Amino acid sequence: MRRQLLAGGAAVIAALALGIAVPALSQGVPNPPGNNGTIKIDDLEFDDHPNNEPHVGCVFQVDFYGYDEGDLFADVTFRAHPPTGSGQVLLTDTVFIGEDDNSGGGSQAGVDASETYTLDLSGFTPHPQQGFHVKLTINADGSQGADKKHKVFWVQDCPPKPTPTPTPTKTPTSTPTKTPTEEPTTPPTTKTPTVAPTTPVPVPTEVPAGATAGGSGSAGLVGLVLAGAAAAAGATVVARRRFLHDS
Repeated sequence: MRRQLLAGGAAVIAALALGIAVPALSQGVPNPPGNNGTIKIDDLEFDDHPNNEPHVGCVFQVDFYGYDEGDLFADVTFRAHPPTGSGQVLLTDTVFIGEDDNSGGGSQAGVDASETYTLDLSGFTPHPQQGFHVKLTINADGSQGADKKHKVFWVQDCPPKPTPTPTPTKTPTSTPTKTPTEEPTTPPTTKTPTVAPTTPVPVPTEVPAGATAGGSGSAGLVGLVLAGAAAAAGATVVARRRFLHDS
């Protein structure tokens, strides 16, 4: 009997406890304060499934799930992690995470943001099998107490980007202007005809003594005059021939 009373009392207490607790849960705050939210590393092909992929290619995503609603942002910091480095900052970013409340944080419905990244890992030596070791730190607004989330993962090296070959600028070739060479003009040579000197025909001024008309003296004088005329005519013919030949 005593056991039955105890059992019945326990049942009543449990019912009362449940009756009090259920209303309390129904009146809960939709955005309970605290360090809400999770982050996941996503490799290609990108999706919203809340799984973590610790080995990614050189291009990857960071997915944010279940963060509170409001004017809230997350500060993103990537650092080189041993054995790749000793905490050197690789990249920083700021991401808006307050699109909706924290419901569905563990499902695709709870995704608040997704950002794609490519890290500059030049100057670091990759692990021969794993690649580069990277640590991600998230500092989220709106959290009470600790506001940090961490993820450590491996990133494969990105092939170097080809250096673009500059297109040479073609310089127009100027065609030299040819300066005409002035040829000296030689004036035409005017030939001056050479005129043979005319041999003067001696004209007798005196009649030799004893010369009479019709006498032997007259005949001699006439012969002398004819001889002079013949000589003058011959000289003129010679001069004319020379002139015609030279011309």
